[in-house]
Amino acid sequence: MPSPNTAQPDVLNLLEDLIRKARAAGADAADAVLFDSASLSLSQRLGKPERLERSESGDLGLRVFVGRQQAIVSSTDRSARALDELVERAVAMARVVPEDPYCGLADPDQLARDWPDLDVCDPAEPSADEMIEHARIAEEAAMAVDGVTNSEGADAGWSRSMVAIAASNGFAGSYGVSRRSLSVSVLAGTGTAMERDYDYDSKVYGSDLRAAAAIGREAGERAVRRLNPRKVKSQKVPVIFDPRVSRSLLGHLSGAISGPAVARGTSFLKDRMGERIFADGVTVIDDPHVRRGLRSRPFDAEGVATRQRTVIDGGRLTIWLLDLRSARQLGLETTGSASRGTSGPPGPAPSNFYMAPGRRSRDALIGEIASGLYVTEMMGSGVNAVTGDYSRGASGFWIENGTLAYPVSELTVAGNLKEMFLNLEPADDLEHRYGMDAPTLRVDGLTIAGM
Repeated sequence: MPSPNTAQPDVLNLLEDLIRKARAAGADAADAVLFDSASLSLSQRLGKPERLERSESGDLGLRVFVGRQQAIVSSTDRSARALDELVERAVAMARVVPEDPYCGLADPDQLARDWPDLDVCDPAEPSADEMIEHARIAEEAAMAVDGVTNSEGADAGWSRSMVAIAASNGFAGSYGVSRRSLSVSVLAGTGTAMERDYDYDSKVYGSDLRAAAAIGREAGERAVRRLNPRKVKSQKVPVIFDPRVSRSLLGHLSGAISGPAVARGTSFLKDRMGERIFADGVTVIDDPHVRRGLRSRPFDAEGVATRQRTVIDGGRLTIWLLDLRSARQLGLETTGSASRGTSGPPGPAPSNFYMAPGRRSRDALIGEIASGLYVTEMMGSGVNAVTGDYSRGASGFWIENGTLAYPVSELTVAGNLKEMFLNLEPADDLEHRYGMDAPTLRVDGLTIAGM
């Protein structure tokens, strides 16, 4: 696979030729997207390899428009005959599907003409031996923690992809992205009193990964801390969300401000534009231009220019996340948030989405709680996107007199996201680790269902 750090003229030429053929076959407009990817993944358990896989793939998708009718076809075959058949199928399909008054390509003045180098592709490809060694170190460090008794294994991964997009409106661009990851999961305790936990890291550059031994040690210590959990009675208390789970609240926010959900009226925030939905000091950013960011992108999947946007400003909702279609449906301008694969139309998605840190420390948020819950893991997906009703399984630690007193499990945390957002306070410990990140969060007045 050629290095995707620089634009590949042959790939862009292929896409532009495909678009020309579509226009010649009767399409009024067209765009095409291509992904070339390579990956290496492995797992081992108790020092023995269980899986080692390498894969390479290439996929392209063609979208054509006949008036306000659109069709999308994809293929992994790039032979001339296959591409000719691809064009024929796409145009024939577009002529028989219902009209969509909101579909169409970007206007020329919306297109990205130049874009920043975001350094999102590591040119170094790790060897299998290097990744095996990192997995070994991580697992051994986890197993060395006193109280850890078994391992579910360590996993290491690497991937690199080239993304290329071209359209009949004149846009053509490509960029490369890469990922390195390392994770380990272990068990502590014995018999029916065993507890599991994990740690992992993912970065664009392998050199930016946390040390393998630190990842393993953290996994082991987390598992041991969960031993001998208790149950607590149902009550209403303040809840602290650890950063591993606090980011899930941002996930619910991003879904609620997605243009298609707003246009369909299926979002609990559909009528809240410009209103205060968080406390005054809360700020949420969507930034596609973070250097080495896990979700950075120089342009969106429709060739539209991207830029940093303040989604929540001083607690107030300022924008929806929009692609071209949902923007037209709502009578607004796209936010350059389009994402897509090869077999479906574009749809909006956040880039590097994060909540700015607050003013108080994690310890300060915990320290003033006489009785409450510190959540480290959540299960299930009991969230109603229309009403905002929230109910998820949880485990973590019980807070007594401002300290983490003992582990707890088999709980349910319930509330409504509208009230939760308004009663939310972020700590000052934001770390950019996942691409969607929040600091430790405190939410008062949530219902805990236990015994």
